[in-house]
Amino acid sequence: MNSLDPECNELKKKYDSCFNLWFTEKFLKGDTNDDMCAPLFVVYRDCVREAIKKQNINLSEVEKTVLGTLGEKQPPPLSSENAAPTGESAAPDTTPRTEQVKSS
Repeated sequence: MNSLDPECNELKKKYDSCFNLWFTEKFLKGDTNDDMCAPLFVVYRDCVREAIKKQNINLSEVEKTVLGTLGEKQPPPLSSENAAPTGESAAPDTTPRTEQVKSS
């Protein structure tokens, strides 16, 4: 699989090769230190980031810090595409069955 930008393809191949070697020869044998490929990853990541900028791709949602914040456990906001039709609840009724019977 090629990279986002053809200029990054060679860097991706080098990183993929390093990663595959690390995964099979180190990680699967219990060595979780991933420093081996870190320099290649940084160069490849920077190339992809530049390609993203050149193509005007907005990654603000991807780069947003969520883990450890109140937003971590929140469902995504409803958009007009996936909102429930008028008159229907977007969430199932979670009222206990006994309460539903009493209020009828």
